[in-house]
Amino acid sequence: MSFGTYVRNRREALRKEEPRYSLRQTAGRVGIEPAYLSKIEREEFAPPGEHTIRALATDLGEDVDVLLAMAGKVSGDLQAIIRKRPQLFADLIRQLKNLPDHAVLRVVREVRDGNW
Repeated sequence: MSFGTYVRNRREALRKEEPRYSLRQTAGRVGIEPAYLSKIEREEFAPPGEHTIRALATDLGEDVDVLLAMAGKVSGDLQAIIRKRPQLFADLIRQLKNLPDHAVLRVVREVRDGNW
C-alpha cells in the first residue's frame, strides 16, 4: 500500500471513532494545510518530509519508522548512525534481509541486552 493511501485509510478509520480525525483537524494538528494533506493522501504529491511524517505518525498513533519507510525515507538519526560505519551496517542489513523475523528479533535482543 502506498504512503498516501495508508495515511488516508488510517485517518478515516480513526475518524469513525473520533470526529477529531477529519482532514482539516488532522492537518491542523500536524501543522500543514488541509489541501496539502488531501493531495498527499490522494497521491497527487509525494510524501512529505521527515518532520511532517513524524507529526502524522504521532497524531495517527503509528510507528514513525514504518511511515518513513513507506515514504521511501530513513530517519535522520538512523542516517547518522549508518554514516559512521556504512560498510558494516550495509553488510549487517544484507545479512539480515532474508532471515525470518524471529531470527532478526533474536539478534536485536542480544545486541540490546549486551550479552557478548
